[in-house]
Amino acid sequence: MERLDDLRVSLVQTELLWQDPEKNRQALTKKLQPLKGKTDLVILPEMFTTCFMMNPEEHSEPMKGGTLAWMKAQAVQLEAAICGSVAMQENDDYINRMLLVTPRGDVQYYDKSHLFRMGNEHQHYRGGTERVIFEYAGWRILPTICYDLRFPVFMRCQSDYDLAICVANWPAPRRNPWRTLLQARAIENQCYMLGVNRVGEDGVGLHYSGDSLAVNFKGELILDKPQGESFVETITVHLSEVQQFREVFPAWQDADEFSMSLRKT
Repeated sequence: MERLDDLRVSLVQTELLWQDPEKNRQALTKKLQPLKGKTDLVILPEMFTTCFMMNPEEHSEPMKGGTLAWMKAQAVQLEAAICGSVAMQENDDYINRMLLVTPRGDVQYYDKSHLFRMGNEHQHYRGGTERVIFEYAGWRILPTICYDLRFPVFMRCQSDYDLAICVANWPAPRRNPWRTLLQARAIENQCYMLGVNRVGEDGVGLHYSGDSLAVNFKGELILDKPQGESFVETITVHLSEVQQFREVFPAWQDADEFSMSLRKT
């Protein structure tokens, strides 16, 4: 795809049905229809087909399953890339995998590295072992999933990305850390930071307030809706602006050098 200095990104904050992939896909199809030709990238929440669940042996799917096929169809229909995370099975392992699918059918993916210990995610899923950068329309995008947001070393920009995305099922009692960390990651990495969370209540009684945010490279909020609302909102991010800001205020040149290895869960 040609480079897009002005990238239209649609954040989809929605309720999700507990462990019902087909109905979630159907509901999302209706929500996304009005976006055709009006966006370049659509972002869905974490585990958007099942909700955040700890029984993947019952509700996960293979990489070439129904959800990837649905995402490819949606990308063609909307004329835009689409991304979100899905519970997937690979051999005997289960993975919380974030997919980015383009209208051409290209697929990039990232496996969640930091598994949420307090929810026993590490006992049910295999953690990812690589930090990945997606490439799309001339943008370098860092994909992260929920708990990853708490780890600044993992997310530290080393002149390798312009935009970071975090998809989540982040419960309402911890909404203040969610909002604060999204802004902090944008500031310290001089990047756009987009966080997409869900709303409603899941099958184990956890409540989600949403608080999906779009934050610019100065830490300023460019999208912030009242908590608890479902919405599909499109914002535009500008590659030239983040590049210019890094030139005018080159804090990255004084960053500490370090090497990183992912901790095995």
